[in-house]
Amino acid sequence: MAKSNKPIFWSMFAAGGTLAAFLAPALILLFLLVALGHAPGLLSYERLHAFAGHWFGKLFLVAVIALFLWHAAHRLRVTLYDFGLRQDSTVAVVAYLVAAAGTLLSVLYLIRI
Repeated sequence: MAKSNKPIFWSMFAAGGTLAAFLAPALILLFLLVALGHAPGLLSYERLHAFAGHWFGKLFLVAVIALFLWHAAHRLRVTLYDFGLRQDSTVAVVAYLVAAAGTLLSVLYLIRI
């Protein structure tokens, strides 16, 4: 039986999809409330910056961003294959490299906070 790395990518795809299904609508609603000025004091800039500056906040944000990016990369790969782009290995490399670069950039940015 040939060894495959597909379970690794499928697990990150599944985790990202589950997180996106449960967390993305709530995050979108909260950030819209903040942008429109209707958010409670718990969502003030100072409190959100303090959360992002704490080690747990950084870990949470990196996990959310990374899983969303890996989910999107895998979804894009499968969608492009369904649309007829049959260079699956090239698409996979590009999509996963973009997800890895986005994850790395988010880590570097959060380290600076």
